[in-house]
Amino acid sequence: MRQNRIVWLLDRLEREPRADAVIEALRKGIRRLPLGDRRDLLHGRWLGHPVHPLMVQVPVGSWLSAAVLDLYPGRSRGAGVLVGVGLASAAPAALTGWVDWADLHREQQRVGLVHALANSAAVGLYAASLTCRVRGRRAAGRAYGFLGLTAVAAGGLLGGHLAYRQASGANHAEEVPHVVTEGWHRVGPMADFPVGEPVRRSVNDLPVLIVRESGGAVHALAERCSHLAGPLAEGTVSDGCVRCPWHGSVFRLSDGWNVRGPATAPQPAFDTRVTDDGQVEIRLRRPHSNGQASHGRHARPAARSGHGRP
Repeated sequence: MRQNRIVWLLDRLEREPRADAVIEALRKGIRRLPLGDRRDLLHGRWLGHPVHPLMVQVPVGSWLSAAVLDLYPGRSRGAGVLVGVGLASAAPAALTGWVDWADLHREQQRVGLVHALANSAAVGLYAASLTCRVRGRRAAGRAYGFLGLTAVAAGGLLGGHLAYRQASGANHAEEVPHVVTEGWHRVGPMADFPVGEPVRRSVNDLPVLIVRESGGAVHALAERCSHLAGPLAEGTVSDGCVRCPWHGSVFRLSDGWNVRGPATAPQPAFDTRVTDDGQVEIRLRRPHSNGQASHGRHARPAARSGHGRP
C-alpha cells in the first residue's frame, strides 16, 4: 500500500537539514535567555507535564469561536473581541513552546520550526483581521480570519506530529512499571559499583542506573531520562543527584524526583538491599509500597533510600 502523502511529507521534513544552521542559532539564543527558575515554570515541571499544550487552548479556542460567529450576521463585534483575545494570549503560549523546543532532538526541532512558522503566519493574519475589523472593513476582516484559521490548522497538524509521532513532551519513562516484574532483582556484587560513579545495569531488559554513595547507600533509578530517554549512566553525579548529559535535567537519586527541568516527570525509583554475600538487589518502588525493603533470610535490611537501615 502506498504511504500516506501527509505522513511522507512530515517524515521528509524530519530529515531535511537545510534549516539546521538557523535552528542552531535559535536554540542557542533561547538557551541564553536569562529566565532563571522561570525556565522550569515555562517547561511545566510544576504541572507534571509540558504547559504549552494548555496555553495554546486560549488562542486556538478564541479564533475558532470567532470563525463560528463570523458565519452569523450581526456577530462581527463579538468575533472581533475573540480575535483580540487570541492575539493577546498567543505570545505567552509561543514562549512556552519555544522554551520546550530548544531542548528537543534535531528531528523534532525541524518539525517544530515549521510548526512555529505556521502559527506565526496565523498571528499575522489575525492581526490583519483585527485591523480590518477596527477600520470597519468587516468582509476583509472575516477573510483574514478564515485564512488565519487555516494556518492554525496547519500548525496543529505539525504539533500533533511532534506530540504523538515524535513523542515530544511525553514521559519517556512511563513504561517502566509495566515492564519490570515484581520482586527483587540481582544487579551485581557491591564491588562492581565504585563510589560516586553511575553504573548501568539491566532488569527485564530495562536499563537501570545504580549509584553507590560514600556512606554505603545504594540508589537505583530507571536509566533512560524521562525527558527524551537520555542515558543517565553517562551523566554526572553530584550532591545526591544525577544530571542527564543530553539536556541537563537533574534527578534526585534517593527518590527520582526531577529537581530541575526540562524533564517534567520524575524517574521511577527502586528500593535496594545488599545480601549477606555482598550482592546488590533492587525492587521497583511502586505507589502502593510503604518503601520498606523485605528482609529475606540472605539480605541485610535496606530502607527506601538504600541507606541500609531497617
